Amino acid sequence: MKRREFLKLGGLGAAMSLGPRGLQAAETSKAGAVKEPARDVPVAGGADVVVCGAGPAGVAAAVAAARKGAKTRLVELHGCLGGVWTAGLLSWILDHSNKRGIMQEIWDRLVKRSSRAYTQSGKATNAYDPEVMKLVLEEMCAGAGVEVQLHTRVCAAVRDADQRLTHVVTESKSGREAFAGKVFIDCTGDGDLAARAGCGFDLGHPETGNTQPFSLMAIISGITPEGIAGFFRDDDGKNWASPKDRLRAEMEKGGHSPSYAKPTIFRLRDDLFALMANHEYYAKGTSARDVTAATLRARKELHALVDGLRSLGGIWKDIHIVATGAQIGVREGRRIHGLYTVSADDLREGRQHKDAVCRATFGIDVHSTDPKKEKGIEKAGFRAKPDDIPLRALIAKDAQGLMMAGRCISGDFIAHSSYRVTGNAVAMGEAAGKTAAVAAKTGRLPQAVDIAEIA
Repeated sequence: MKRREFLKLGGLGAAMSLGPRGLQAAETSKAGAVKEPARDVPVAGGADVVVCGAGPAGVAAAVAAARKGAKTRLVELHGCLGGVWTAGLLSWILDHSNKRGIMQEIWDRLVKRSSRAYTQSGKATNAYDPEVMKLVLEEMCAGAGVEVQLHTRVCAAVRDADQRLTHVVTESKSGREAFAGKVFIDCTGDGDLAARAGCGFDLGHPETGNTQPFSLMAIISGITPEGIAGFFRDDDGKNWASPKDRLRAEMEKGGHSPSYAKPTIFRLRDDLFALMANHEYYAKGTSARDVTAATLRARKELHALVDGLRSLGGIWKDIHIVATGAQIGVREGRRIHGLYTVSADDLREGRQHKDAVCRATFGIDVHSTDPKKEKGIEKAGFRAKPDDIPLRALIAKDAQGLMMAGRCISGDFIAHSSYRVTGNAVAMGEAAGKTAAVAAKTGRLPQAVDIAEIA
């Protein structure tokens, strides 16, 4: 790697390692800044397709690319695969019922391990056991031959003179390393790789800049389906509102009003339940300080809410938190500029595309960006129709050889609130992985791959 290529991108001038004694005082440059010496970063490996971020989109992308015959590397920040599904304890998959391929395979594997939740009448729900999900995703990656590296963060990117992405630079216990690739897929959720590659992006509401609030999930126990009937949805009906309102009233009776006006409990198995009752407003997923402060506040709130319920006695006397998410749920990060931008008009008109990779059927779901006005879901002014996500929205506009999958694809604020859910993320990831594999194996850019080639 040539030094001038390495230093040409923003942020890459800070790519270095500290010596055995660290930086010396003479190397400081000015007040409030430290000058770090540049160095060559070792290339630790290469692949046809490099996927960054192993959430629902990233795992699907990596598995699809590897099954298509591409040598594939998957880099993940946390100590498990699955992202918000596992580290985030989400435990609930939205907009999956019309998805086949890898999404259906995941469900089939969960069912085989008795880890999908069912209502008392025997109907399958959207819930799953997050611990078993970790194992299922690991087995799928291992079976496909994906090279997985956990505990590794994306910190920089390298492009050549033609603006083609050539390496991703990471930081981990192994130090700073670079990985070469022919095609890269950003599945980090917040678009970290694309941003570090110099791509343009949008963030937050176009007028206020506010993003949707975070939510920290919790797994709870000490309650039974029979005992809390009426406070959670466990039937074949469509009524979510009444159980949520009753649960909020119980929480307020226990002395704490939840920051999310529609707190939700759903059953995972036996006496194991998931709880979503928290909103963290005015925080950016791209700020470590915001994420840290929000996580600390959220965990404190969840414990207070559960402690308050337990103080009521009766059906709540044994309720307790088993675990809270290692990763807070971030609904909205960077929306990377692509060759097509999915818009509110796409939802309004239910647009279809010849290069469709996913049909989003979930409605507009903007969690309130201003708690002074609303602590639930904001009204959009129109009802969304099922619409297509085109392959072009998964291809970066400002860097060659870079794709996106999941919530960081190219779209506007309203459209994002519909396609961001994880059932769609899996479908997008699968399509991106197949496209990247074909492009890498044939020496083309992703935009040169026809949709028929990834069927």
